[in-house]
Amino acid sequence: MLTPPPLSLYVHLPWCVRKCPYCDFNSHEGKGALPFAGYVDALIRDLDQDLPLVWGRTIHSVFFGGGTPSLFPPEQIDRFLQAASSRLRFAPSLEITLETNPGTAEHGRFDQYRDAGVNRISFGIQSFDDGCLKRLGRIHDSAEAERAVKLAQDAGFDNFNLDLMYALPGQDLAMAEYDLQRAFALQPTHISHYQLTLEPNTMFFARPPQGLPDDDSAWDMQEHCQALLADAGYAQYEVSAYARSGRQCAHNLNYWRFGDYLGIGAGAHGKLTLGAEQDILRRWKTKHPTVFQAEAGTPESWGGDERIAPERRPFEFMLNALRLNEGFALADFEAWTGLPAAGIRAQLEQAQARGWLAVADDRVVPTGLGRRFTNDVVELFLGL
Repeated sequence: MLTPPPLSLYVHLPWCVRKCPYCDFNSHEGKGALPFAGYVDALIRDLDQDLPLVWGRTIHSVFFGGGTPSLFPPEQIDRFLQAASSRLRFAPSLEITLETNPGTAEHGRFDQYRDAGVNRISFGIQSFDDGCLKRLGRIHDSAEAERAVKLAQDAGFDNFNLDLMYALPGQDLAMAEYDLQRAFALQPTHISHYQLTLEPNTMFFARPPQGLPDDDSAWDMQEHCQALLADAGYAQYEVSAYARSGRQCAHNLNYWRFGDYLGIGAGAHGKLTLGAEQDILRRWKTKHPTVFQAEAGTPESWGGDERIAPERRPFEFMLNALRLNEGFALADFEAWTGLPAAGIRAQLEQAQARGWLAVADDRVVPTGLGRRFTNDVVELFLGL
């Protein structure tokens, strides 16, 4: 029987100062005065429309993603959180994260975001090398990045993430290490460290940049940086996520554990367990901000609905859970997919035989080899 897992709230704020050439997220360059108040009005209508899907459930984390959420004035973030907390049950001391571009950080704003209820900041740094930042199309330089982090610290934020990328155009191993050393000096509680990939529908995919490191060089950077992160006290808990003890991102952990999330805003995706119907619903919203604002609160704002068929649930579960170093409990697989663990026994045994998974005490954990071949492991569960 399906049991609803923990529930998070994702809020998409779609505008950026400039679209980065590697970005495949639903982000749009802001032109002229942006309709912040009107967009928050639309978010609230969107939330009201989806409320019947989550009546009586508790929200365990909130995440403002984008785009560049820090473009939004603190009073609009506050207005949305006030509206959401009056409609939904917020868990005590829940994590509320705001993504921030260092190029949009201003003195005083962090105090106001904190007063609105935001208690975790995620900085899109990407690199501390000004040449790399320029080649990535970022609007900030390394000095602005450090200044933004220190502004947040001065405002009382002691829980923050730094996003860093490696295998960048023109980057070598020493430069990748330099980025981490600069990050360590700022004492973040969390570091997201991931390889630059050329995603379809991006400028970099259409016109790849010069000077990309080859696969062997990228692997050397990954291994070397993983060792540096561990030595500095950042434990890897997911493919590209490292944290101080007790500072893992609760919101992203819920995604990877196959938790539920209500997606609000232009292009936002949600996944919800409908206990009464014994079904799992994925719903996503129309992508363009202008269209979304016009249609929010009506079924026309839905980009689509999809029910996850039982035969696809093992693959979707593994696609998330096997990214985690901790793996998963078979009891959680049964509760959150509504399927018996016996149905995946053959695939688990095959993965064990290949040295990809360890299964003991009804818990499944990816091995070091399995973490290198995550995609291959997950494919074993496709089309059951």
